[in-house]
Amino acid sequence: MSGEEKEPGTAAFGWWAEYLEPRDTYPAARALAARLRRAGPIEALCEPAVHKLAQALHVTGGPAETEKLVRLACLLAEVRERDAVPLAHRLGGKEPVLSHARFEKLMRAEGENLTDLMRRAIVMADRRCNVGALARDLWYWNDRTRTNWCFGYFHADAPQNDSKQTA
Repeated sequence: MSGEEKEPGTAAFGWWAEYLEPRDTYPAARALAARLRRAGPIEALCEPAVHKLAQALHVTGGPAETEKLVRLACLLAEVRERDAVPLAHRLGGKEPVLSHARFEKLMRAEGENLTDLMRRAIVMADRRCNVGALARDLWYWNDRTRTNWCFGYFHADAPQNDSKQTA
């Protein structure tokens, strides 16, 4: 990673903080968030702010990266308040706001289904979570991420990575 390049969670958090977080004081941020919450892929890609996010993430334009970009922008528009607590942790615990069955469905989801289920999960968590962690997890949504979410949901410590194992 070059000195200018940021980790996806950090870059996306900066974008969210600039374009979406001030929705209570800036009508343009409120309007952008509303458009992104309702947007399909083409509508989202017509937003100049989404292209700023693409630049921050160094998106090269392949179909898979474009799909991740659109998902990320639209889901970050659902988050209204930053919090230190990751979304999976807010969803679970002793009295989960998201049932075990719905959480398992979320963990198995891909594509548009992932977007729909994640949107509902964000709403159920009062639209509040660790924005950078959510962005990073959405960008790298894979088995390792899902594993970490499972431990987070049950408020358990995830096993530490063994440096001898391969990803």
